[in-house]
Formats: sequence, structure tokens, C-alpha cells
Amino acid sequence: MKKNQQYIWPTILAVTLAIGVFIGGKLHFNDTPEKLFTTNSKKDKLNRLIDYIDYEYVDDINTDSIVDVAVNNILDKLDPHSVYIPKEDMAKVSESMKGDFVGIGISFFMENDTIAVVRTIEGGPSYNKGILPGDRILMADNDSLFGQNMANTSIIDKLKGKKGSAVKLKIYREQEDKTFTVNVKRDDIPLKSVEAAYMLTNDMGYIKVNRFAESTYKEFKEALSSLQNQGAEKLTLDLRDNPGGYLTIAEQMADEFLQDDKLILFTKNKKGKIDKSFATSKGSFEDKPIYVLINERSASASEIIAGALQDNDTGTIVGRRSFGKGLVQREMELGDGSAVRLTISRYYTPTGRSIQKDYANGNKDYYQKFTDRYASGELVSVDSIKVADSLKFITPKGKVVYGGGGIIPDVFVPISNYDEETVNSLLNVGIMSRFVFNHLEEDRTRYKDYEEQDFIKNFKVDNVLFEKFVNYMQQFGAQAGSADLFYNLEDKIKLYIKASLAEQLFNPNAYAIIKDQDDDMLKKVLELDSNQEMELEKVVED
Repeated sequence: MKKNQQYIWPTILAVTLAIGVFIGGKLHFNDTPEKLFTTNSKKDKLNRLIDYIDYEYVDDINTDSIVDVAVNNILDKLDPHSVYIPKEDMAKVSESMKGDFVGIGISFFMENDTIAVVRTIEGGPSYNKGILPGDRILMADNDSLFGQNMANTSIIDKLKGKKGSAVKLKIYREQEDKTFTVNVKRDDIPLKSVEAAYMLTNDMGYIKVNRFAESTYKEFKEALSSLQNQGAEKLTLDLRDNPGGYLTIAEQMADEFLQDDKLILFTKNKKGKIDKSFATSKGSFEDKPIYVLINERSASASEIIAGALQDNDTGTIVGRRSFGKGLVQREMELGDGSAVRLTISRYYTPTGRSIQKDYANGNKDYYQKFTDRYASGELVSVDSIKVADSLKFITPKGKVVYGGGGIIPDVFVPISNYDEETVNSLLNVGIMSRFVFNHLEEDRTRYKDYEEQDFIKNFKVDNVLFEKFVNYMQQFGAQAGSADLFYNLEDKIKLYIKASLAEQLFNPNAYAIIKDQDDDMLKKVLELDSNQEMELEKVVED
């Protein structure tokens, strides 16, 4: 999303605004039909209908819910990315894009109807008060938090509050068999969008970005500077599964890699107004090798960076064709705490290509096109990607690139086989994390002597722990035949168990370092980099 765009009043927005502000307003039932349709007739008609229902309909109706349905139906007729945000969802959405929230700084599971602390955020309120992984939170002030089958959202609401306010927690620590209380003062808790940053090789850094929030550029700069101080002269920027976010943040990040005055992108609105964004002199990683990882779930701001670098013949895009979102939204308040994210322009890569997928046949068809990629074989073979010659563009150095339906990478890496994807899903849905938590709960002292680097380099998951995982999965509900799948992928599962242990014992960065050891795209990056090194050595010798 691009901030500070020129304020635009499309007709549809006017309709939705009118619905929101008119509810509860004064009625004018004595107006003539001629007056109803003379000025702003579309707004007046919808306003009048809501009032009739509110005051004259035979049954009591929640007109707020009718308005929500009407707004959603209107937006559904526009494009797949113009969306309505109800007021009850605004706080959560705002937190995600702001990059922090006010709380006590823990991650937790509900374990036997009790809040079990999985990990405290280092430096956060709970960490500083000595709360440990495995602790059970029984009460918050006078509210019981156990034995009630409470939803996560209800628990979070009780633990959140105003910055600086205190909450008294009653805690049970099983390993010491004691109950105690502690006062924790709520504070800003970061929602990290840079989820991993480490040295992939002696001279190549790695940064994983999971979204483009307000804090992302600052996080990225800090991570990049740290890696440069460790000797990074090359970078792998991982944008896989990154759905996007603020357009301006993507522009700032692209600027780090592009030479001065290079075009990053341009946008065009319904009136034909074009706004161009150019790289500045502040880039700290210009003229250095960079690899950008994308996949079928990389969208929006992720595609802006990939497209800007590809069209400027900078770096190498590695992976699979990206999602294909080339529309720019602006968030606009509707007056009652809700908001609409309305598409206000299209963006184009430096060569002039739009990578937006066609949505003329509606939202259902639009998202079906995405799932069709699995059936078409394009996730397995680059030859299965259908491109039109009419969407062919040429970069300054003569490279052919295509518009329409996403960014096609310079180097294609197929999806893992479906058995491996099944195992990967265990991480995404949290089953592996819960298994590891239960394992740690049996005896946390067995890992107390490990330092982070020692664990990463030397710890090995033994067969006993692997067998426990297989048994756990079958108790969890996996089909009996799934055991063969687990045994066929024993090494990968052991690696994932180790990574999940590292995350809960140490931090998410340790998790990424371990998990990435068996990453096909990263293996391809290292192969490409090694080949490039050999070519440079050959040139020097010649």
C-alpha cells in the first residue's frame, strides 16, 4: 500500500461512506421521489433503504450487519484486493502493519486448558521479570485463565493493555512445584518482520522478510548493517511467502541495491496520472551480488523489489513465479471505526510491465488461477508457465522479461515432491512446535548445558526422539500409512525437530539457520554463487 497518495473519491467509495455515516441520521420521509433521485441519487437511494429497514421493517434487524454485507458486495464487484476491514478487526490489522503492540511479551499454547508459556521475548516485560518457558499463567489480576476453554483472542485481550500499565500474574512453575505472583508492566512488543538474519557463508549474508510493515525497513537496515560488519559482500534476500504490505517500504529497500536515479517503479491512476519512484544516493549495497528468493506466495511489495532489480539487470531472482499482484491500495476510514482498502492505482516495473493477474471474471476465478498452478505443472517445470508474446519486455542489457501474472524468476527452482511438502506443512500449522513443547516439558534440564552455537553445530536428534514424533503424529490423527512417509523423510524430519527445538530454546534465528540447511533454493543460490566465483577466477587467469 502506498501512503500519502493523492486523495481520490471514486463513486463506489462515496456510496460506502454514505452508508456508514447516514445510519441513525434524521429521516426525511416527506421528500418527493423527484428529490430522491436528483442529487447524489446513488447515495440517497442506499441511505433511504437503510432507514426504511431500520425504522419501518416489521422485524428488528441489525442494520450494521446489512451495511457490512452491502460494503463487501460492492467491493467484490471491483477487484480482489479492494477489501473492507470491520471495526472489530481494525486493531489487529493495524498492529500487524505497525510492527508492534502493547503486551507482556510471551508466546503461548493452551495446554490442558491452561496458558503454557512457550517462550518469552528477550528483553521484554515477562523476560525481565523472570518468567520461564513452561510456566503456567493461572490468573491475570482477578481473572482466572485456566479451565475455561478460553479462546486465544480472549486471553490476549486480558494480557494486553495500555503501555506502562501493570498486570498481576499468578504463575505455576511445574519443575519447582511452586505458585507465585509477579507484577508485569506492559510495554511495546515488536512484531518482527525480519524473522531471520545470519551469515550464509563467510561473505554472504541472508535476510528473511515476512511482510512489509512500518518497522520493516528499519529492521532490514539494522540486519544488513550487522551482516556487513560480519563481512557480508553478497546477500540473499528471502521474500518467499511474503504477501506484501506498504509500497513505500519496498521502495526504500529496493533503493539499497539500485544505483542513483534508477527507476524503481511507476504508478498510474484512473486519470492517467503517473508517479515515478527513483533510487537515491543512500543505497548501502549497490553493485554487490544479491539473490532474491520468491515463490508462488510472494506478492505485492515482494514483487516490486523483485521486478525493480530484474528490470534494472541487478542481482538474480531465484525460485518460482510470484503471485501476480500489481494493484496499489490505500486505507480509508469509514467513520465508524471500520475502513476500506481501496485500489487507487496500478504499478508498473521499470520496463513498463504490469504483473497483475487478470481478474475480469471475478474473485473466484482469480484465486482459482492461483490453485491451477499446482495442476498445470508450472511449480515443477518452468516450461509449463504460460506467457504471451504480447507481454514481452526487454531490460537495458537485453534480458527478456514478461508481464502479466507475476514475476518469472531468472533461475527456476521446482517445488519439493508432495511428500516433502506434506512434511513442510507440519511446520506451518504448528504441529511440530507443539510436539517439541511437549517433549521439553518432560525434562527441560536435559538441554540446560547447551549454548546456542553449540546446539546448532553439534546437537543431533536421535532415533528415540524421532520414533516419539512418529507415534505422536499417529496419536494426533495421522493415517496409519503416514508412518512410511515419515520414515522415508527421516533426515528432513529430524532436521525440523532440531530447528523447532532451537526456536523454543533460543530464538527464531537459530530455527532458520538449522532449517535452511536443507533448503533447495538456498542450495541453488550457493551453486550459482560458486559458479560465478569460478567464472571470475577464470577471467583473472586469462
